[in-house]
Amino acid sequence: MSLRHAVLGLLSEGPASGYDLMKLFDVSLANVWPATQSQLYSELGKLAEAGLVSVTAEGPRGRKEYSITDEGLAELRHWVTEVEPTRVMRSDMLLRVFFLHQVDRLKARDYLRRQGELVAQHVERMEGMREYVESGADNLSVYGRIALEYGLRLGKAQREWAEWAEEQIR
Repeated sequence: MSLRHAVLGLLSEGPASGYDLMKLFDVSLANVWPATQSQLYSELGKLAEAGLVSVTAEGPRGRKEYSITDEGLAELRHWVTEVEPTRVMRSDMLLRVFFLHQVDRLKARDYLRRQGELVAQHVERMEGMREYVESGADNLSVYGRIALEYGLRLGKAQREWAEWAEEQIR
């Protein structure tokens, strides 16, 4: 996924300012594709230059409202169904697991316990999003629930793995 397509996807639901997009981003996509405010505004500029979004309204203090263009919607639809997702297989956390024999067993177990705790904290943050996601009937809420469930199930499996792995080191 790219920030470009994340912004196009959000704008496909309706016009929004950069500020509105950032708020929406934080409660929906940030768990799968984090972005900073400066990255988001920079991307909006690039999308406008490429003709994929347009400024449809301007307000006080330079506030701009953006809308997706027909070209932007075509790009989004092409990306959603015809571009194969990147399957990143790197894990800094798991790479360290391969070398836990370099530290004593107590430190190794502490490392695995900490990984389980970090996953639990992440799951807790995602659980905090559930009410917001489930409160809507719009497309982002419907498909957001599906994505949120993936994250929750994956987190549960990661936590269970960390607990199991900790027990393997005796």
